[in-house]
Amino acid sequence: MTMNMMSSAPSVTNLLTTPNNVIQLVDMVSTESNHLLIGKKTLCFSTRHHMATKLFPLSLTQMKMIQVPRTLAFASGKGKGKAESEVEAIVGDKTSTEHSWSLDFPVSKPEFSLLDSEDYLSGDQNISTVLEKLNALRSHLLAAEKWNASILQSCDRKYLECARNLIHYMALRSLDTEQLNSYLTSFGLSSLENNNLSVLSNLEATINLLMKSPMESWKQQKGKTIKKNDKGNISSYKESLLGKPLEGKKTHIMVTVGKEATESETFITDILKAGASVIRINCAHGDPTIWGEIIKRVRRASQMLEIPCRVLMDLAGPKLRTGTLKPGPCVMKVSPKKDAYGIVVSPALVWLSLTGTEPPPHLSPDASIFVQDQEFLAGLQIGDSVRLFDARGKKKVLRISKEFDVFSSTGFVAECFDTAYVESGSELYVKGKRGRRLFGEVVDVPPKESFVRLRVGDLLVITREGSFDEPSVTVPGAHRLTCPSGYLFDSVKPGEAIGFDDGKIWGTIKGASPSEVIVSITHAGPKGTKLGSEKSINIPQSDIRFKGLTSKDIKDLEYVASHADMVGISFIRDVQDISVLRQELKKKKLNDQLGVVLKIETESGFENLPLILLEAMKCLNPLGVMIARGDLAVECGWERLANIQEEILAICKVARVPVILATQVLESLVKSGVPSRAEITDAANGRRASCVMLNKGKHIVEAVSMLDTILHTKLVYKKPDYENLH
Repeated sequence: MTMNMMSSAPSVTNLLTTPNNVIQLVDMVSTESNHLLIGKKTLCFSTRHHMATKLFPLSLTQMKMIQVPRTLAFASGKGKGKAESEVEAIVGDKTSTEHSWSLDFPVSKPEFSLLDSEDYLSGDQNISTVLEKLNALRSHLLAAEKWNASILQSCDRKYLECARNLIHYMALRSLDTEQLNSYLTSFGLSSLENNNLSVLSNLEATINLLMKSPMESWKQQKGKTIKKNDKGNISSYKESLLGKPLEGKKTHIMVTVGKEATESETFITDILKAGASVIRINCAHGDPTIWGEIIKRVRRASQMLEIPCRVLMDLAGPKLRTGTLKPGPCVMKVSPKKDAYGIVVSPALVWLSLTGTEPPPHLSPDASIFVQDQEFLAGLQIGDSVRLFDARGKKKVLRISKEFDVFSSTGFVAECFDTAYVESGSELYVKGKRGRRLFGEVVDVPPKESFVRLRVGDLLVITREGSFDEPSVTVPGAHRLTCPSGYLFDSVKPGEAIGFDDGKIWGTIKGASPSEVIVSITHAGPKGTKLGSEKSINIPQSDIRFKGLTSKDIKDLEYVASHADMVGISFIRDVQDISVLRQELKKKKLNDQLGVVLKIETESGFENLPLILLEAMKCLNPLGVMIARGDLAVECGWERLANIQEEILAICKVARVPVILATQVLESLVKSGVPSRAEITDAANGRRASCVMLNKGKHIVEAVSMLDTILHTKLVYKKPDYENLH
């Protein structure tokens, strides 16, 4: 009888041992197999819903949608209430024996009601029941570890405990432990989801507490059950990736910089003084010449200030972006502040200096005009009137009001009381008693950023790069942009939603061909929204399959490994992307100390995160995860972002992997100089991460300083005034 029943029940299995390497903690058995096995004690998971025994990969989201079993059925020849019985977990062809108690998870919630204190103190029946459940759960975790022994063996030695703890956590999460947590809460103990730095140790400590007297269990603090060195281990993983934080600080601050860092002698120094400890360079922009100059300045400033600072370089990845628009004219608008009647209330402040000489940090001019003639600047004096004819041919005057010594040069602040359009080549002159006495010429006015302004109802034609100049008769009068990636034109279908610039603009694809995609704009600002060069394109519903590393990424990887401390891998989607990365690192014999930051910015990357981490742990390189909230929100939906962020933080904490929180942190402050209230609390939430990233902007130094204060200000609770409470 026992043998027949055993043969009809499929063995416990796990898909991490399959080629797809996907966690599936149990191969569910059908309702027909919902029975206890007598005699030989076999671990069996049952459910009221029939599930096929065929192996198939499960994502994190799919795993949550499955109605996991409410019953852990263990056979025991000794029957219920016995102190101990053997439970045998079938693992393929092998078996492992663990000591446990027999137990049943009640299916109906009314049968699983909370215990009141009187019942709790009146006998050991309820404690015995909970102990049985906890011991069965322990066996489940140990079985999951053995199911995935091959993966654990392939992990690098320093990540072995991290991988084991992650597998235990996913095994725990695969079961519905809500009712069991309610029991534990009634006993004054923490839930199973808390203190997951060591899942198995935490569970075993809970069992040990319950095996003591009830009053002893209440008196002991659950938080002390975690291994003493666990928090130290977490710090060591963080330090190996991001470096040791300065004394009194726990969270690193990362700042994204670009070409602007090479145009100022003090920019890098200022942000390091403000509190930054990591500099990020995006390889999607610039070239090795610019990157090298930025890194040189970072190393020099770090050494001079004696402030440790690491460099992260993000590979561009297979991201869809708009193409480069033709640059606009090299003209700059200088405009004073006016009141509602158009009367000037304060002049525009203009910085006037040699090319490359930036104003002092405390100055915030409205515009900067550069010249190449040192003699012109040497002859200027406070009170002089510098005259010019602007781009419209109108005569304008700049009045010199202040002089500053900047390094080996001199700069001036001039006041302009009238709107002027200054372009490269404009002549500057100062009149003397006998006519003009000083001459100069404006140089290096940057070109205006080109863009198209899109409104709801507009049509946008996206053209494959290389055919932009060809005349189009398909949609006359429509706005036009290019896209350098062929993936867009090969995969999209009419009816799919498409987003631009991190979701600021949305549209619907109306038509597609090998060379053009036609989009109808469905969402934009009331007055239209600008869309410029190299802005993101997202198509959440499309089944576009990108390559993990592009040819540009592979080329840039060698440069990054020899110049930076960390490399950011963009748009990680699955284990295959990590395998490709590992192969490239091994093939090129790149530095084992190069930190690897996995950027989670797609739904598939989020769903496959546990497997991605396990695959990445096969490398010796320091490991980290970046929550790239920009693309993640667009790809997964704005309303899901908060929950997804919490899930990633929880999984990475269990795996002891440092997390970088990125995208739009203190965005209003960075761009306008004034933060929103919600931004402050969002930034404070960054204390849970190992590092918080700021994007570049006009007020980045102030933003770094404020973020440093928010992250490292200790919360002080005011003692209540008991005399005034009554």
